[in-house]
Amino acid sequence: MQGDLVFVSGGTGFVGAAVIRRLLAEGFRVRALARDPAAITTPGVSEIVAGDLRDPSAVAQAMRGVRYAFHVAADYRIWVPDPATMMAINVEGTRTVMRAALDAGVERVVHTSSVATLTPAADGVADETCAGKAETAIGPYKRSKLLGERVVEAMVRDEGLQAVIVNPSTPVGPFDVKPTPTGRMILEAAAGRMPAYVDTGLNLVHVDDVAAGHLAALRKGRTGERYILGGDNVSMGEMLSEIAELTGRKARFVALPIAPLVPLAHVSEWVARLTGRTPMLTRDALKMARQKMYFSPEKAKSELGYAPRPHVEGLRDAIAWFRETGRLS
Repeated sequence: MQGDLVFVSGGTGFVGAAVIRRLLAEGFRVRALARDPAAITTPGVSEIVAGDLRDPSAVAQAMRGVRYAFHVAADYRIWVPDPATMMAINVEGTRTVMRAALDAGVERVVHTSSVATLTPAADGVADETCAGKAETAIGPYKRSKLLGERVVEAMVRDEGLQAVIVNPSTPVGPFDVKPTPTGRMILEAAAGRMPAYVDTGLNLVHVDDVAAGHLAALRKGRTGERYILGGDNVSMGEMLSEIAELTGRKARFVALPIAPLVPLAHVSEWVARLTGRTPMLTRDALKMARQKMYFSPEKAKSELGYAPRPHVEGLRDAIAWFRETGRLS
């Protein structure tokens, strides 16, 4: 596979940039699709095509002549003022990429979905068999990612698309430029600006391990299958305590009940609509917090050779990068 030309969407994002770094480290040539080519800052990318996922001609141009494709791009926001835009990118944009891959004769596609498409287990740890339903998905992000995943599955079944689906959990680590919602939480906690939290749970994984899992799926994944690229199941209290230890702060955090926060979420979203800023608290986030998002990566470990490191290394690398770049004093 060394030297082969690979298409990547989403290279300006947290996971997409990590996938590009991994591809380049393993000797692939990368052609990236980006709305703003200047936003692709990873050195060594062979070619950058300016274009939007909603533009079939731009996607077809970027896909021409590549051997493999990684569709990582997504609109990843817990709250959006206009869900229609998110649906257009995460559902129809996915359809456009898969169609272009079929038309170009791409040998293998890796589609980056999310554990958001799975239903958390009420009393345990969910796996790939816990498929979610669009009608019960919480919020436009989960719904759009689930529908996008169904597009890929249908094209595998009906049109012979050679695609593998990966479902990252909650990636953390360096180069979280925007940052992601989780990176933002790490940054706030590390700076001592997060005195309280909702007692929920996450599956944390180093972003570089997620990238390695993408390449393992390319090489070893079974067509049409999904693989959870996760790490450790960690409660919010545990995560905040680990961040405090890594930053030399005392762990002074208060767990809050969900019900009294609902009116505050309404106010936070109302203010966000007026100001255009991302709300710190949303109704969908509170709904999701009622269930611990715990997942098992055992299928990826056994079939792909996926080997995630301890999650605390991702937290440590994230904090170090925030410091090095001046985001955290």
